Amino acid sequence: MRNLRTAVIGCGDISPLHIDAIAQLPGAELVAVCDTDPGRRAQAAQDAGVPGTATLTETLDRFSPDVVHLCTPHDQHADLAIEALAAGVEVLTEKPLASTLEDARRIVDAAAAPGAPRIGVCFQNRYNATVQEAHRVLTIGELGAPTGAAATVAWHRTPDYYRARPWRGTWAGSGGGLLINQAIHTLDLLQWLLGGVSAVAGCASTDVLGGTIEVEDTATATLTHPSGTHSVLLATNGAPTNLPVRIDIVCERGTLQIARELTVLPADGEPRVVVERAAPAGARSYWGASHTALISDFYAGHGSGEPFWISPAEALPALQALKAVYDSPRGFPDRPGAELDRDNPLRDV
Repeated sequence: MRNLRTAVIGCGDISPLHIDAIAQLPGAELVAVCDTDPGRRAQAAQDAGVPGTATLTETLDRFSPDVVHLCTPHDQHADLAIEALAAGVEVLTEKPLASTLEDARRIVDAAAAPGAPRIGVCFQNRYNATVQEAHRVLTIGELGAPTGAAATVAWHRTPDYYRARPWRGTWAGSGGGLLINQAIHTLDLLQWLLGGVSAVAGCASTDVLGGTIEVEDTATATLTHPSGTHSVLLATNGAPTNLPVRIDIVCERGTLQIARELTVLPADGEPRVVVERAAPAGARSYWGASHTALISDFYAGHGSGEPFWISPAEALPALQALKAVYDSPRGFPDRPGAELDRDNPLRDV
């Protein structure tokens, strides 16, 4: 059986994780890297030992990949994903699904078309050993029903981080700031672990980096889940360093504490600890080690005809939740492009 031919589209900071993961898969062959920037393209091609291309169209025409990985700025996800799907190519895209809800729905519709190839979204933290065990505990009701949760994302971003990739600090390029680019993973985990989200309240502001970015660097969100329970997210890019993400879930008969490891604390039993897998050497610790697990799982289903479980429709609720925060009176309701996020069932303004 031949290797699956794959290409990485976008050669920014996250692309080496995808390239390394592909190299570890016995059934995958990287055939090209693609970036509109000649310098990044040339460096990535040299590092990976494969040709470089300037556009997705060129990549499809020259190399006929079976799978493409989208590692581009957020505002490019929709057009690239739809082009690849129309060409019969499977797609694995970085988060978020898109920079706007309008573009996100375009991807959802393209993925749902008869005969469309598979497409997955990189919410790789769902593959963390700690999160997988927490999900199992909640699913079987080991500690009873959840009564609420709280999460913190206290990270650090400098002005140089945004100057290096100016799209990150803009509504047009990124679709937001802290919530869509960093805290979206934790927001997704809250809604996944607690059974979805039915309503959102929150606020967002630019407290630290106002001279550099037009998007938020600080935010809070209160999620109402279908069960009626609430979870709270507190997030900032103004911490002195990247502190461990923490999620505490309180249940009827105990608590779950997720940080660097998972601690299961039954009210009437002995605590137990689940240790997280170490991040790959050279990788940023807050990215974790689960990209490879997600990518391997995605490739394992190639040609099955079965949708990948983290599909565009599955990734949409996290985007809807953070856009509801932006649309709140204490967010950025008058931001550029706000009209592209209006059709949101979680919006309550």
